[in-house]
Amino acid sequence: MAAPLKEEVKEEAEDWLTTYADAITLLMAFFVMLLTFAEFDIPAYEELSSAIANNIGGRDAQTTTQSLKIDVQDMVYNMQADKVISVGTDEKGVVIELQSSAFFHPGSAEIVAAAIPVLKDLAATLAAPRYELYNVVVEGHTDDGAINTPMFPSNWELSANRASAVVRLFESNNVDRSRLEAAGYADTRPKVANRDLEGQPIPENRATNRRVVLRLHPMSIDERAAYLSAQDYKRRQAEAKAKAVGGSTVAIEDRLPIVAAPDDLSDSQVQTKTALDGLKREIYKLVNANGRLTTAQIDDIRAKLTALSSQRVAPVEPYFQNIEKFLDVEQKALQTQQPQPAS
Repeated sequence: MAAPLKEEVKEEAEDWLTTYADAITLLMAFFVMLLTFAEFDIPAYEELSSAIANNIGGRDAQTTTQSLKIDVQDMVYNMQADKVISVGTDEKGVVIELQSSAFFHPGSAEIVAAAIPVLKDLAATLAAPRYELYNVVVEGHTDDGAINTPMFPSNWELSANRASAVVRLFESNNVDRSRLEAAGYADTRPKVANRDLEGQPIPENRATNRRVVLRLHPMSIDERAAYLSAQDYKRRQAEAKAKAVGGSTVAIEDRLPIVAAPDDLSDSQVQTKTALDGLKREIYKLVNANGRLTTAQIDDIRAKLTALSSQRVAPVEPYFQNIEKFLDVEQKALQTQQPQPAS
């Protein structure tokens, strides 16, 4: 009996794979397009990332934007300025709102004396290394009350000058000028209506609309690259200048570093450390401008240290000593450069 013929097994056609691959490719292109045009809510994204890290990763994770908001809120609370400053977030970062009546003289862009310490403390927070990759946009807003003076022909000039006054104060307190931006919006963006339906002014609403708003947004990737490149150039330029005058070639930030405050410091000790960090930033500015400190500048820094001596307690003693040792080295270097008297 003849053996049965084996039936040839036909391979299944895989044409469907081509269609499937095309569909997946189109879906990917569609979502890439959506991603390209999307506006990210950065605080919400960071909060989601933090929540995932806390609940799934099992670790305590706080984003930089969250830390910045908390630090600003703590500063406002410690300065007892929470009635005239509000801190919140928008889709890109942290928003700080200052009531104009508490920070500026009426109809003027001059900052009142009582507000300057608050703005200086805020500048110290913004100048901290942890937050140096945040842009600072300062917006001036007015009510719809007309103004017409030689200095301020309209609310455009008044709002822009108030924003510029804050920017200048920040720049003079070690916030890098490349991070700063000033804008004046006059009365074009009110929070609430300036007038009722009959056209009568609402005084409390007008007071609400007179404000200066600070928007602290993280830099984009390109902005970060440009900023860090510029900072590196400034550092190398300062090192070259220091070398030319016989100074140290080590960057000033490495010779006199600013470190984060330990968690066990009290509020008053944190304020003392913040003041000492402000002195360090003042030294940075002087050294980067001139290559090294002069004798007069060293004496001035020592005088400021002495003014803080009443707050010199054990937990902050190392920060005092750090600055004193730096000044001693600078003083000795100046003495060795002085020409010897002829014999």
